[in-house]
Amino acid sequence: MKKTMLALCAVLAALVLVGCDSAEPYKPPKTPMPSNVPSRPSFSEAEDVVVALGKEGIECEVLRRRNRGLDCAAEVDGGKTEIEISVFSDRTSRADIGASIASRRRPPYQQTLVAAGNWYIWVRGAQSHPDSAPAIAKALDAVVLQGKGPKTPKYPLPDIPSKPRYQKVDDLADALDKSVGCTKRETTAVGTLKCLTGKPGLTNCAVLALHKTDAQRDAVLREAIKYRGVPAQLVTAGNWTVNLCDRTIGSLVARDLGGVVVAYDGR
Repeated sequence: MKKTMLALCAVLAALVLVGCDSAEPYKPPKTPMPSNVPSRPSFSEAEDVVVALGKEGIECEVLRRRNRGLDCAAEVDGGKTEIEISVFSDRTSRADIGASIASRRRPPYQQTLVAAGNWYIWVRGAQSHPDSAPAIAKALDAVVLQGKGPKTPKYPLPDIPSKPRYQKVDDLADALDKSVGCTKRETTAVGTLKCLTGKPGLTNCAVLALHKTDAQRDAVLREAIKYRGVPAQLVTAGNWTVNLCDRTIGSLVARDLGGVVVAYDGR
């Protein structure tokens, strides 16, 4: 009996040890901060980053605020780019910030970031405004961290007509309105225009943009059609693009506006 009790105790002890090991939460390995990210400057609040940019001649109009961060429209070289600023508290380790940076740079996001100290900035649309991230990094004594993974494929684009061209995005909106409608217009902080196409009750969205160069226009087109699982249909010509939420009207819009369709089925 005594031997049996001793054996049972040994088994129970082993089970307790196994149970304790299995109950310990899994801790994924931390990704260290990239070695080229400087430890300074640091900021207390995201608003401090906006102030620092302004001192270097980059005005940033605040669009929305969130916990320890904000989004603003940064004016760089005469154009506006929306950026997302994230600032971490003093209690956050560089390893934790590094893990957050790594998650942003990996596929499917592959975001272009500017980082230093206890913060980083996601430069939205960096593909179509390639000078924005370097200019912001220079202003803040930071570095640019490109997204990792496969680069945006150079999808073959159709022959894009050189005309018509527009001086104002509202003129493009007027042309779209004559074709499929463009109501409830809203101009964004970065200069694009959002409106609704279609008939009352059957409305859908569209985003209209003008581009300084053909290269910027083509970068916007490729950015829109690169995400697996995200279908897209745009119409383009000259210096403009119209990104349509209703993918059934692209051919009609292209015919009426003298453009061509650039589409991706998401597969």
